Amino acid sequence: MFDFMTLPLPCRVALVEDDLDYQQAFTDAVAASGDCTMVGVASSLAGGMALLDGPTADVLVVDLGLPDGSGIDLIKAVALRWPQCGVMVATMFGDEAHVMRSLEAGAAGYLLKDSNSASLVQEIRSLYAGGSPISPMIARQVLMRFRQDLQAPATASAEPVLLSEREREVLNLITKGFTADEIAKLIAVSRHTVPTYVRRIYRKLKVNSKAEAIYEAHKHGFIQP
Repeated sequence: MFDFMTLPLPCRVALVEDDLDYQQAFTDAVAASGDCTMVGVASSLAGGMALLDGPTADVLVVDLGLPDGSGIDLIKAVALRWPQCGVMVATMFGDEAHVMRSLEAGAAGYLLKDSNSASLVQEIRSLYAGGSPISPMIARQVLMRFRQDLQAPATASAEPVLLSEREREVLNLITKGFTADEIAKLIAVSRHTVPTYVRRIYRKLKVNSKAEAIYEAHKHGFIQP
């Protein structure tokens, strides 16, 4: 597990949420955290897109049901504009379609709005440290889909997973149990660069946890002896 305290602090957080009460409670919780700081707040999809022209966030929390569009479009834009930013969905939508579309777009976490703001800050810390916070009900859906994919027969037309040489190297080290700090030293990069590689690997493998990544690494022959 990646250690939050080894990462640059404070963790820079941005929020795109149209519920003003939720927005206020969230920003108050971040301000009281001591190790996170707000760098941007927006109440619409257009406002969220505008945030991408400002200071980069380490973690973006986004609702899906915005007044002028879907937060999924913002998630896709963040993957291109802020590739080092981890995206966490916080929404009322718990159906499989929204969940899978969000994860496929690049979200690294998915939470239902059934927890208080203080616990959400803890989930932000977890995501920033390389985790993938997911509400229990959502995790169950993802696991069920994962099992269905395992049981489905392989097709010859499936697209190959393309990882760069460095991404393969990081994935191999992850499967061997190395920490973010250890990986950074072994491949001679800064320690806050490793989570960026991890998020890219997860996105390409279409997974949301270390266990799933290890399974896919074996499946695609990325594991080195």
